Amino acid sequence: MSESTYTILLVDDEVDILEFISYNLEKEGYKVYTAQNGAEAIKIAEKKIPDLIILDVMMPEMDGIAACEELRKIPSLQNTVIAFLTARGEDYSQIAGFEAGADDYITKPIRPKVLVSRVKALLKRSSSVGAPAPVVAENTNTLTIGNLVIDKERYLIKRDDQEMILPRKEFELLSLLVSKPGKVFTREEIYYSVWGDNVVVGDRTIDVHIRKLREKIGNDHIKTLKGIGYKFVE
Repeated sequence: MSESTYTILLVDDEVDILEFISYNLEKEGYKVYTAQNGAEAIKIAEKKIPDLIILDVMMPEMDGIAACEELRKIPSLQNTVIAFLTARGEDYSQIAGFEAGADDYITKPIRPKVLVSRVKALLKRSSSVGAPAPVVAENTNTLTIGNLVIDKERYLIKRDDQEMILPRKEFELLSLLVSKPGKVFTREEIYYSVWGDNVVVGDRTIDVHIRKLREKIGNDHIKTLKGIGYKFVE
């Protein structure tokens, strides 16, 4: 997919930031939409289905964290990459963002060339044919493991007949782990397989996503090997 076919939704309550980012991305051939609060962003995202959403954290009406949580509930946006704009040193915002379902964060202020490079890396990762996919039973789109049923087409899991739609990165992480039950995946393997080597993520990213998965599928399925990584057990 060429840059000109990608669509990006920028969300920030500061008009000058929207104009600055829009200008630099449109120069690269991207189609750019803008919104000034989370509620407006949700309406636009549902209509336009952007490939990437860049969200500011602090906004009126609905902040970025709340907006991200709502966006991740929309099935048609499960393949959309969401990145937060955060000021330097806002570690709490980054952690909250990952918990809400964000894929990455971009620290501001940021130089135009660096911004474009980060956007290209995020979009490249989103369309990578080498991205991990869930293991499925032959000729089906689902995998059943114990009390879990994993549906790869809808980014959905069932636990004891209770359906849950997972944010994209949580789903990809779970899919990686269940691809080889019992195998220990190192943190480096997980970073590369789920986020890619072109995307910069925080040190606690995996920990946050593992904790969210455990909350949804139970603590018994994902085991931690301290200092090494994680494995899935049936």
